[in-house]
This record gives sequence, C-alpha cells and structure tokens, in this order.
Amino acid sequence: MKEKITKQSIKLFEKKGFRDTSIQDIVDSLGVTKGSFYYYFSSKEELLMDIHLGYINELLDRQEQILGDEQLSYKQKLFDIVYMLISSIKTKGTSAKIFFREMRHLSADRLEQIVSKRDQFRLNVERIIRGGIENGEFRKDLNPSIITFGILGAANWSYHWFNPAGSSSDREIAETFVEMILKGIQLD
Repeated sequence: MKEKITKQSIKLFEKKGFRDTSIQDIVDSLGVTKGSFYYYFSSKEELLMDIHLGYINELLDRQEQILGDEQLSYKQKLFDIVYMLISSIKTKGTSAKIFFREMRHLSADRLEQIVSKRDQFRLNVERIIRGGIENGEFRKDLNPSIITFGILGAANWSYHWFNPAGSSSDREIAETFVEMILKGIQLD
C-alpha cells in the first residue's frame, strides 16, 4: 500500500502540484481511508521527502556503480551517467519533475538532507571531469565545477522536453549531449 500511495501521490503532485494536492485527494483517488495514509506517513511532507529520497538515492546508487567500474574511461563514465539521467526519464520522469519542482516545500532540515545528496551527485560528476583532466582525456584549461554544472543542467532539464516515445531515443540524446560536451573538453 505504501508504494501505491507513493505512486499515486507522484501523479497527483505532477498534475496539481504538492500544495494543491490534499491527503484527502490522495486517499480518495485510491479508494482508501486517511488511516491508510497515516499508517505509512505522518504528513504530506514526509511523503514528499520519501519521494525525494527514493529518487536521489537510486541515482546515487547507480552513479556509484559507474564510478566504481575501473574498466571504464572517464569519457565512458561521463557518458554512462548522462545516459542514466536521460534514460531514467522513461521510468522516473515524473519523480524528477517532483524532485526539482517541489523541493521548496520541504522543511529546512529535510531540504538540507536532499541538497547534501544532490551535491554529492554533482561532486561525483566533477570528480570524473577532474580525473579526465588529470589523465589527459580532457583539456587541462577547464574549470571542472562549471563544466559539471553545464552537464547536469543539460541532462536534468531534459525531463521538461524529452519524450521517450518521440523520434529520438534516450541513447541518441545522451550521445548528442556527450558529443557536444566532449568536443569542447576532449583532447584531439
């Protein structure tokens, strides 16, 4: 039931927004009582936090697998992370939208936890850029922080416009993004 509440809430939050979706809206759409909701969540904000943690923790776990693969070049690790972000739109696009759009509704303590995890994801990408610079895969005159923000800005914004059923696949989008990025940072 917790998973059903979460999935339905994500749909409602996407459609109506966090603020305009009530607990009553959630339980009515599922045909359950408020008691069912409160069995799993103490508040709507706790539910929102659960959605945020589910989204960012999954991305961090997948990112760690990529980072830990010593067989991959920095270029391949960069591609794999961009591809992961783009391809997750198929299954987690709505969660991404909720993550970025509704974060402002979290209390300061909860927001701090999410921002810390989001920053860790960013710093891991920055580590890839720094590693690629150090081993000669990428140009030495780059600012790794700015490059990282540019990469994540492009990839994270794609949930607004990328249609997984459209004419370009998630792999094509990731390849285009990484080619665009690397033509600016890869040594010839």
